[in-house]
Amino acid sequence: MSEQHFNTRAIHAGQRFDPTTGSIIPPIFQTSTFVQDGIGGLRGGYEYARSGNPTRTALEEQIASLEGGAHALSFASGLAAEDALLRGILKPGDHVVLGNDAYGGTFRLLTRIFGPWGVETTTVEMGDPQKVRDALRPGKTKVLWVETPSNPLLKITDIALLDELAHEAGAIAVVDNTFASPALQQPLALGADVVVHSTTKYLGGHSDVLGGAIVVNDDAIREAVAFQQFAGGAVSGPLDAWLTTRGIKTLALRMQRHSENAHAVAEWATTRPEFETVYYPGLESHPGHDIAARQMTGFGGMVSFALAGGAKAARAFAESTVLFQLAESLGGVESLIGYPAEMTHASVRGTELAVPENVVRLSVGIEDGGDLIADLEEALARIAW
Repeated sequence: MSEQHFNTRAIHAGQRFDPTTGSIIPPIFQTSTFVQDGIGGLRGGYEYARSGNPTRTALEEQIASLEGGAHALSFASGLAAEDALLRGILKPGDHVVLGNDAYGGTFRLLTRIFGPWGVETTTVEMGDPQKVRDALRPGKTKVLWVETPSNPLLKITDIALLDELAHEAGAIAVVDNTFASPALQQPLALGADVVVHSTTKYLGGHSDVLGGAIVVNDDAIREAVAFQQFAGGAVSGPLDAWLTTRGIKTLALRMQRHSENAHAVAEWATTRPEFETVYYPGLESHPGHDIAARQMTGFGGMVSFALAGGAKAARAFAESTVLFQLAESLGGVESLIGYPAEMTHASVRGTELAVPENVVRLSVGIEDGGDLIADLEEALARIAW
C-alpha cells in the first residue's frame, strides 16, 4: 500500500476483511492465548497475547504505513512506549539530549527512572542548532530527543537539521510526533531514526483509549524494543488497539478541522489585550513559523496563551470556560483547556522545564469554530481583572 495516498492507507492499511465471514471490519481478537497445532505449531505466529495479537498487529501495520516506517510497536501508553525504547537503546553511562520544553513525563522518566540507572540527561534550547551541537557528546550521547511542536509552548524544531547533528555525533534521533500526528508531519522522511506517539491523543482522537507507539525503519532497534515490550509486558490490549484503529481512519479529516479551528482561535487571541503572548506555529509572528510551514502540512490543533494578568488570571481563565472543558490530555474531538504549571507539567516545577505560571494550554476540538471563540470571549468576561 506504500503507493496509495495517506487517506487511503489510514482506512485500509492492516484492515483486510475477515476471510471467514466477509466482515468488512476485522474482528477484535479478545483472547489471552492461542491454540497450537502440536507443540510449537503456532497459527500465524501467535501463542500468547503478550507476545502478539492479531488486532494489535493490524494497528501496528496501520501506524507504520502512515509514518512511512518499516515497523511499528503498539504499547499500553505513550510513556510505556518511551520506556521500552529507552531501555532497548540505552545503557548505564549513556547520555541523552532533550529539549528544554519537552513533555514533563518524558523528563521525569529520564531523570527519575533512568537517572538513578546511570543515564545522564542534558536539556537544551532545540531551536538553537549551535546549543544542540555543543550539548552533544560524540561517543557518549546516545539519543537526541526532539519534540516538535513542543508541549506546551509550541516551539518548532528543524527536524532534518537536528537529525544531521545527531548522526554526526553518533546518536539516534528520536522525534515525538504526538502533537502533529503523521497527518501533518512525518519525521522518518526527514531523517529521524525513531518516531514516538502517545496514541491516546490525535491518533485515537476520541478521548476513550490509552496507548502509545514506536515507529522505526531499523531492524536492530525494532528487535531491541520488541524484546523490552515482550519482557516487560506493556502491550496494548485488543480493545484498545481496535479503538485506536477506528480513530485513525478519520485522522486526516479531524486534523484538518483541528487545524482550522486552532488557527481561528489563535488569530482571535492576537486581537485581545488580555493575552500577552499567543503560541501557535500557524501565526506568521511565531518564531518557528517558516520551519513549521516547510516540514508540516498543517499547524495542528494546539494553542497556548500567556495571560497578561499573570498566574491568577490564567487560573481563573482555565476555570471559566464551558465548551473548553478543564482536563488533562489533548487531541480528542472535544475541546479541552489546561493549566500546565499545575496539571500536565506539575512534575517539572522548579526545573529548567517549568512552564510559566501565566500560561494556559488549549486542545482545540472539531466543534463549530465560532462557538469555541464565543466560549473563550465569555470566559474572559467572567474574570475580575
